[in-house]
Amino acid sequence: MTSIPTSRALSLLKPTGHLTLGNLLGALRPMAAAQHRDCFFGIADLHAMTVAHDPARLRALSTEMATLLLAVGLEDSTLFVQSRVPAHCELAYLLECTAYTGELNRMIQFKEKGRGVDSTRVSLYTYPTLMAADILLYRPEQVPVGDDQRQHVELTRDLALRFNRTYGPVFTVPEINTPPAGARVMSLSDPTSKMGKTGGDDAGTIFLLDPPDVVRRKVSRAVTDSDTGADAVRADRAGKPGVTNLLEILAACGGSADGLTTYGALKAAVTDAVVAELEPLQKRYDELAADAAHVSSVYDAGAARCREVTAPVLQAARAGVGLV
Repeated sequence: MTSIPTSRALSLLKPTGHLTLGNLLGALRPMAAAQHRDCFFGIADLHAMTVAHDPARLRALSTEMATLLLAVGLEDSTLFVQSRVPAHCELAYLLECTAYTGELNRMIQFKEKGRGVDSTRVSLYTYPTLMAADILLYRPEQVPVGDDQRQHVELTRDLALRFNRTYGPVFTVPEINTPPAGARVMSLSDPTSKMGKTGGDDAGTIFLLDPPDVVRRKVSRAVTDSDTGADAVRADRAGKPGVTNLLEILAACGGSADGLTTYGALKAAVTDAVVAELEPLQKRYDELAADAAHVSSVYDAGAARCREVTAPVLQAARAGVGLV
C-alpha cells in the first residue's frame, strides 16, 4: 500500500516473506531515487498478523526487511515499524466505529480468504480500517494505487468523508491517482505470474539475499520456449513471456541484449547483471546486520517522528468523537 501526496510519500511493506528482485526493481529502487525527508516508509508488521503466523518468523522477517530498506539506500527517509507507532491501532479502532459491516463484507481479501471459515481471524475482517488509518494519519492528498489496492483506498475515502461529515473536518480525503506502471518482474518458472515474496514459488523468485550460485541456478532453469531460430531472443509478451521477462530483467539491471542469439547466452547475461545489481546491496546489508544497534536507532528515530506527525491527527479524531 502506497500513498503519495505532492510533498509526502507513505509506503508500507508487509513482512510476510523475503524481499525479491521484483520488489527492488518495481518499488524500492524508485523509492530511493525519489526520497526526501517527508517520505515515510514502514514495515507493516500488524498487517502480517491477519492469518496464522509464526512469531519468530515475523520477528526475523521484520528485522531483515528493516535492514534491507537501509541497505537499498532509504536512509534519507523516515523509516519505522508500524506497531511502534500506537496511533495506527488507535485510529483503526475509531475507524472501526465508523465503518459498516456491509462495507467490510465486500472487501476482496475477506471474501476470498475468510468468509464462511470459522477459524478466520477477526483481524482479516477489520484490517481494511487499519489500512485506512495508515493512510489518513499522514494526511496525504493523493494515493497512487494499482487495481489491487483501489478498493482499499475507496473505502478509506468513504470512511474519511463519513467521519468528517459526522464529527467535523478531521481528515484530508485523498484523491485516487493511477500512476504509470512501474517495472513488473515476473516469476522465472511461471512468467505469467508476478514474482512475489509470498507465493511459495522459490524456484522462480530471486530474493535480494540470494548468493550468486543460487541466482545462477534459478536463472538457468528459467522458462523460455522451444524457439531456436535466429531471432529467438526477442521481446514478445504474448508469444514469448519467459524470454520477454528475462530481457526486461536484463535491461532493468543495466545489461544489454545486443548480440545475444541463444537462450543460454541470454541467461548468462541475466545472471551477470542480477549478481552485479545485488552485490553492493548484499555487502551493505552484511555491514548493517553486524551493527544492529545502528539499525535500531534509525527505526527508533523514525517511530518518534511518526508519533510526532500523527499525534495532531489522532487528537483531532479523538476530540471529534468525544473522547477528549
